[in-house]
Order: sequence, then structure tokens, then C-alpha cells
Amino acid sequence: MNYESTIPSEDIATLDDVEARSTNRRRLIITVAVIVALLLAYIGYNYFVGSAVEENGASQAPMVTVMSPGKQQVVRTINATGTLAARREIQVSVVGEGGRVTNVYVDAGDWVKQGQIMASIDQSVQSQQAASLEASVGVSRADLNLAQANLDRAEKLVDRGFISKADIDRLTATRDSAAARLRVSQAQLNEARARNGRLNIVAPKAGFVLERNVEPGQTVTQGSGTLFVMAQNGEMELQALLSESDLANISVGTVTQVTPVGTDKVLTGQIWQISPTIDPQSRQGIARISLGYDSALRPGGFASARIQSGTSEASVIPESALQNDSKGSFVYIVGADNKAVRRDVTVGSVSSAGLSITSGLNGNEKVVLRAGGFLSPGETVRTEVQKNAGGA
Repeated sequence: MNYESTIPSEDIATLDDVEARSTNRRRLIITVAVIVALLLAYIGYNYFVGSAVEENGASQAPMVTVMSPGKQQVVRTINATGTLAARREIQVSVVGEGGRVTNVYVDAGDWVKQGQIMASIDQSVQSQQAASLEASVGVSRADLNLAQANLDRAEKLVDRGFISKADIDRLTATRDSAAARLRVSQAQLNEARARNGRLNIVAPKAGFVLERNVEPGQTVTQGSGTLFVMAQNGEMELQALLSESDLANISVGTVTQVTPVGTDKVLTGQIWQISPTIDPQSRQGIARISLGYDSALRPGGFASARIQSGTSEASVIPESALQNDSKGSFVYIVGADNKAVRRDVTVGSVSSAGLSITSGLNGNEKVVLRAGGFLSPGETVRTEVQKNAGGA
């Protein structure tokens, strides 16, 4: 016997509806879970990968060494070059009528005293002329003595009536004429002696002989040119060439160190004259530095000078930090954003401590010490601070 179980159709519809809703709910949950997972994966990717890229880029930025130069008192030093010369050069030539040179007593490199005979001229003819004039003086003196004696005798006879007043006047005139002739002869003799005394070439001042341009047997006259060149008292000078701005920063009496080329001697001198004019072509003037005699100083030679022109407050950086291009001198500084920035500067004096910067830096910047030639403006860098770099 078969029994069939019958389920009402209403119940079957209800079961299908419940099953459908359960299926849709599961699908919705799965969809939401997938979306959340994708969103989390996207956020994680951007966070971790982006950080890695940023860190990787930062690690590839160049490392540079920087320093903060600050401000310090520096001695303003001006470096100059110039030509050595005699401070007071004396050119000795013929002052008399000249003649044949018999002897030369000094040579280049000798010291002479004022009035010392440097070369003698043949005076044989002039000596005879002087002797003749000296004899004329003797004749004139004898004539004067005779005229005076005649006048004295006549004056004794005039009271007795043997000599008239007219005769006395005539004898007096004769005596006066003889006295005048004696004075003329004496003057001519003195002139000849003075002229002969000028034949010899003598040193007008004491000093050091730099050049000798005459030899025995040579005939010299007033047109023969310079026979000797002397440095008065042996004093020398350096004629240092300076720019207009440097001339404005020095004064007479400033102590200067001078080094002649080819020697290691450092000589001390003083500025004794500053040129009142500037050469219109070179835009330079001359500071004349007086120097005592030294064998290393040769007129016409070359020398360098270090002139101390006071102190000033400036930033000091090593030479490795300075860059140059067609626009001038500059350094790289690193800002707060680690970007390299070009900064134009003006360089002052140079010393063992480094380069003094007169303008362009306030001393608080981070100045790139090295590798500035490989940087570009705006480039990101990593920094390493080096202390006491100013003396590096």
C-alpha cells in the first residue's frame, strides 16, 4: 500500500523565498569583504611602496660637508707686485767743460762719500792757464804796490810845493786802476780754479753706485750723458701697483713686507708716498714703499708686497668652498629644505686661515665646503657638518 505525503504549495514558496534571501545576503557579504580587502591593499601599497621610494630617493641624494663660518676679526691684507728702484736716483754727468778721462776710481757696487772724486779729467792745459792767471795776479799786485808807493811819496812832497794837487790826483787814479786790475786778475784766477775743480767727476751726495758708464781714455763733454748712476744713501723702494680701491685703504707710514723675486728674504718697509693719480688705461696707481739697502734689492727687479691695511669683521671660508664662473665668485649654501642655493660673494684678503668674504655672507649659513663644482642650484643634498672648517 503506497502512502504519499503531500506538502502544501504555500509552504514550498515560503522555503524558496528564504533560501533566495540567504543566498543574496551571502553574496552581499562576500562583495563587501572583497571591496574592503582591495581598499586595504591599495592603501597599504601606497603607504609602504611610497615610503620606500621616498627613502630610496633620499638615500641617493649627494652627501656634502658644510660649515657655518660665523664672523671673526681678520687683518685686511693687500697683496701687490711692482718694480724695485732707487728711492732717490742720482745721475752723475759732466758739469764742467769735460776732457779726456785719466782715471776712474769707483765701480758699480761701491759706496761713495759726498764730494769724493769718482773720475778725473786731464787738466794739463787748464793747469797752465791757471798758472798764467796766477802770474798775472802777481804782476797786478806789483803794479798796485808801485802805484801806492808813488802816491805815498807824492803826498809827502805836496806840502813843500814840489807836487801839485793835480799830480796827486793822477797818482791816486793810477793806484786805483792798479788795484782794480789786481781784482780782475784775482777773479780770473778764481774762475779758472773753480772751472778746473769741476773737471773732476765728484759724488754730489753719499750713496751707492748702481751704474758706471765711463772708462779711462774716454773723452767726455756735457753732452756725453750719464757717467754714473747712484742711489742716494743706498735707499731703495718698491713701486707697488694697486687698484683704486686698495689705494683708498692704505696710508703713508703703513708697515709692509716685501719679498724680492728669486729670494726667500722678507724685508720690512714703509709706504712713504701714495700716487695722487691713477693710470687711465690700467686703472692702477703706485704706492712707493721705502726700503733700506739690502743686497737682494736690485733696481729694475721684481718684488711682491703684503700690505696690512687694518682689521675688519668678515666670514672666513677655505679655498675649496669658493667657486668661480663668468658671473664672478660664489659659494653654495644649503637651506632648510636641503636644497643647494648659489650665493654670490666678494672675496677680500687671503691668509693662512682662508679667504675672508667681505660681502655675500652673514656667517650663519651652511656653506658647502667641497664638491661645489658638482652641484646645481636647487639640487637636493644631504649634509654633514664639519666643525672648525675655517682653518682647514
